[in-house]
Amino acid sequence: MLTHIHVRNLAIVDEIDVELTSGMTALTGETGAGKSILVDALGLVLGDRADSSFIRHGCDRAEISAAFDLQGNTTASDWLNQQDLDMDGECQLRRIISREGRSRGYINGQVAPMQSLRELGELLVDIHGQHEHQSLLRSTVQRDLLDSFGGHQHLLTETAASCKDWKTARQELQSVLNDDADRDARLDLLRYQLQELEALQLNSEEIKNIDAEHARQANAGRLMEASQQALNRLDADEGAAAYNLISQALEELSVLADMDKQLEHTTRLLEETSVLVQEGIDSLRHYSESLEIDPERLQWLEQRTGLLHDLARKHRCTAGELPDIETKLRRELELIENADQHREKLQEKLIVLEQDYLAVSAKLTAKRKKAARAFGKDITAAMQTLGMQGGIFEVNVNSRKDSAFGHHGLDDIEFMVSANTGQPVQALSKVASGGELSRISLSIQVISAGSAIIPTLIFDEVDSGIGGGVAEIVGQQLRALGSDRQVLCVTHLPQVAALADQQMQVTKLSGEDSTRTRIRALNDDERVDELARMLGGVKITKQTRGHAREMMQQSGRNPATARKGKNTKKAG
Repeated sequence: MLTHIHVRNLAIVDEIDVELTSGMTALTGETGAGKSILVDALGLVLGDRADSSFIRHGCDRAEISAAFDLQGNTTASDWLNQQDLDMDGECQLRRIISREGRSRGYINGQVAPMQSLRELGELLVDIHGQHEHQSLLRSTVQRDLLDSFGGHQHLLTETAASCKDWKTARQELQSVLNDDADRDARLDLLRYQLQELEALQLNSEEIKNIDAEHARQANAGRLMEASQQALNRLDADEGAAAYNLISQALEELSVLADMDKQLEHTTRLLEETSVLVQEGIDSLRHYSESLEIDPERLQWLEQRTGLLHDLARKHRCTAGELPDIETKLRRELELIENADQHREKLQEKLIVLEQDYLAVSAKLTAKRKKAARAFGKDITAAMQTLGMQGGIFEVNVNSRKDSAFGHHGLDDIEFMVSANTGQPVQALSKVASGGELSRISLSIQVISAGSAIIPTLIFDEVDSGIGGGVAEIVGQQLRALGSDRQVLCVTHLPQVAALADQQMQVTKLSGEDSTRTRIRALNDDERVDELARMLGGVKITKQTRGHAREMMQQSGRNPATARKGKNTKKAG
């Protein structure tokens, strides 16, 4: 679960530290105070797209850090282990956004790409936004919700793999069929190119040796001259040659070493040096004697390398890659020459792969239809509790009979709803008003979240557009989710906030030159005051505060008598 989040210089936040607990946490505050900034920050540290507009005015960069306790979250722990990022049951994420537009992410102190943050984030947090009902009308979203509810990930993976194999075989067959039209011209070209390459009798080792020998023959005179000069410096019959000087010094010091044992180490080193120099002289003399200038050999090597490089330019590769090119061309030639046999094999393979795909798609369809019945039943029940008595929710699973095979199977998923008793179900986009769509979306989010395995659930004002007793029911549903998982709820409804295990208040502080946001956890007395503000508007009365205290008591808490002070006004 999420245990800590630190935000600095993001939007109107200068710096905040938030410690979070298990259960349900409500985040409340005045409109415009920045309640959703915490959710936005969490999205950014989990890999959401970012730019410099997120950075607080006058600052060079924004920084977000989040800490997670992975106890019980084996999926995330396994992912970290696979990436060699494990840190003993904990996970530290960090995101830095700079004014220049650069963005850096870190997982457990190591630099990580945004894709890795997103992959890990999907295993840690599930965020439900306040505008999520708008995307609910898209067929792809409806399909993903049903598959998530039904736990179809394994079948989806199998279906996608089967579809990929089928499409690959189909493209290969189409390529063979298309090649028939240009077959003769291609055959002539391939045979000519292979004849050129085979004439050189190429292999990778020979190409390397030719290049090395050509370099040696082309520079043979210079190599011979330099070698002889080096030999003269090392081992001349007369003069200050290196070997002679070392031998002379060794002879003199050996005599002195009998007088002073401290010179023995030096004489041993000089003896070793003398041996090494002599070995170097022998090696250099052998090399020098092996060098010879052969104009005819040099001419042959230049012709050979010229042919190699001409062919390399023709095939747009290096000379060392020509043997691989020859192998590739030979395979293509064999493929075209045996096109008829290859075409028949591909057609047979495509039939088998098509049958495999239809079989796994049929399994997915059956699972979806079973999940659709349970999903529709659960959403229908949730709609009754959210003020839509008599409403019905169904999921249609329509299987296509065409050959447009897709990675997600052959099913078109459509959410159907009847908002009123006696009315037939119709497509969700045709019958739901804005308020009804919001309630249906909330029902789906609560049901979907209840079937998921993500340990931390974030609800960002998903309760907008409801109130009264319905709001209390929403709060009860969110609290029930928090009984075995962590729930963070950004809300403006006191009925929801009163049911939270922990409540945090977001306030906006405006000075002469700047505006900043702060977040703090409230004790029971402070929660009564905050709930009273949410209930009473501009003027908070004793009666409003009493109502707030009663809401707290009904939620299972027994707050001490609230402070009796002057009525407070709504902060700007």
